[in-house]
Amino acid sequence: MRILGIDYGDARVGVAVSDLLGITSQGVKTIKNTGKNKLLSELSQIIDEYKPEKIVIGLPKNMDGTQGFRAEATYKFADNLKTVYDGEIVFYDERLSTVSATRFLNATNTTGKKRKAVLDTVSACIILDGYMMSNKL
Repeated sequence: MRILGIDYGDARVGVAVSDLLGITSQGVKTIKNTGKNKLLSELSQIIDEYKPEKIVIGLPKNMDGTQGFRAEATYKFADNLKTVYDGEIVFYDERLSTVSATRFLNATNTTGKKRKAVLDTVSACIILDGYMMSNKL
């Protein structure tokens, strides 16, 4: 069962995919978010290629567990995604995923333009890995 992970943002959207066993993730790409139609078109191509049985979207939450102001935009994005994907969409708490991705990129000495290009993809991997681990317990 393949799962797609998405780190949704106003400027960029990171995408990751699991292996067929749902054990590991790998980054697919970071999409520049230049508008709903273009974003959905690119995601539709990725969905057609990987044929996920489920999509996990990172849900922004505050440190106290309440939903942040970005949560509403994330829910709207998920509703739009349903126009190109009819499978299951779930949300996963993405608190500190960007912090973890930044630490990973620091550890691997990824800098400059390359860092900006992969940060959201790495965040999508962290979201997807967290979801997969939490569902194996």
